[in-house]
Amino acid sequence: MFVDKVKIFVKAGNGGDGACTFRREKYVPNGGPDGGDGGKGGDIVLKVNPSLNTLVDFRFNKHFRAEDGEKGMGKNCAGKRGADLIIPVPQGTIVKDAKTNKVVIDMFDKDQTFVLLNGGYGGKGNQHFASSRRQTPNFAQKGQLTEEYEIILELKTIADVGIVGFPNVGKSTLLSVITQAKPKIANYHFTTLSPNLGVLKKYDKTCVLADIPGLIEGASEGVGLGHEFLRHIERTRLILHLVDISGSEGRDPFEDFKNINKELKNYSEVLAERPQIIVLTKCDLLENADLAIENFKKSLKKDKHFCKSPVFPISAYKHEGLNELVDQIFASLENLPKIEKIESDEFEFGLKDTLSIECVKLADDLFEVKGGRVDELCRRVIISDPQSFAYFHKRLKKDGIIDKLLKLGMKDGDTVIIGEIEFVYEE
Repeated sequence: MFVDKVKIFVKAGNGGDGACTFRREKYVPNGGPDGGDGGKGGDIVLKVNPSLNTLVDFRFNKHFRAEDGEKGMGKNCAGKRGADLIIPVPQGTIVKDAKTNKVVIDMFDKDQTFVLLNGGYGGKGNQHFASSRRQTPNFAQKGQLTEEYEIILELKTIADVGIVGFPNVGKSTLLSVITQAKPKIANYHFTTLSPNLGVLKKYDKTCVLADIPGLIEGASEGVGLGHEFLRHIERTRLILHLVDISGSEGRDPFEDFKNINKELKNYSEVLAERPQIIVLTKCDLLENADLAIENFKKSLKKDKHFCKSPVFPISAYKHEGLNELVDQIFASLENLPKIEKIESDEFEFGLKDTLSIECVKLADDLFEVKGGRVDELCRRVIISDPQSFAYFHKRLKKDGIIDKLLKLGMKDGDTVIIGEIEFVYEE
């Protein structure tokens, strides 16, 4: 089964909580805090696997979560780091944010790796909160929690040459003859249900060809199968446009040529400008092939855009005209720019807000404080511990949160909600 677009859910590992422990050895005077830090959560890592050519592995497995970091321990022992989760993807996979549709990364290069999500930071143990005035801190920092994100994986085949044309014009046959590819070949429409790749070689030169299936009139609007595969032509540098010159399907060859180009233009103006080599197939089926070829060339001369495109009559069945076609493919590619990866948008998953503060009045006697700075502060608070709560209250004053609440009308006895913490304000 060929799958080239999926939605999946990814979540990096949570950071482990810091430990709140104290030394209790018999011969250690005064003891003291020795809580270790929590381990960092595992990252979500994408890695190109050149042997993959479909996203079918994501069809039924859609949730990917990295391992959480372990909690810190006594004797200043840090928790174990969570294992990274490496997700293999085919070369040419575009990663997008499902909410904004922005491009995060183009997995373009062979063996490319990319850290999609960073694991949460481990919380600090209570040893970090000791001071000359607070020698036995009875609290530690919690590990950073991570969020789950929905992303889109979209495969765009990386090939130098795209082979297009109506069904049953000989695309798969040509690919099988000039490369080592073994596509399914049969005399009926839509034999090919997924793009087939083949490597064309000539001496020390090589290029990759892709047989793009299913293009018919209306493909760009969802007719047939072509709309599913048009994206795979976008990266090609050159297009081999195959036309059945014999008219074996009862259609006019030049009308076929115009209709396919119309679909390419409807899908992408850039794609419509891509250089083309026109390949007239099934010449062996005509008694007077020269006349049909001449008529096609006369019609082509009237086309302003393609009048100078090279035309090659071939018979893949009889292996006629193939050497000349291969020579032209390599000659054309030499003058064309290399394939370029899609530029990423200004977007980053898991970008934590640690600065914002927002105070909201929910009712006459109820207020709520939200924002990234508050979330980071709450990680350091154990509400049941007096020292921890005193530190929390000190930070509320230092960061100006109390002043903002007073400006909103907070008074003695009012309730304040900050994250999972709820308390009554007393002047």
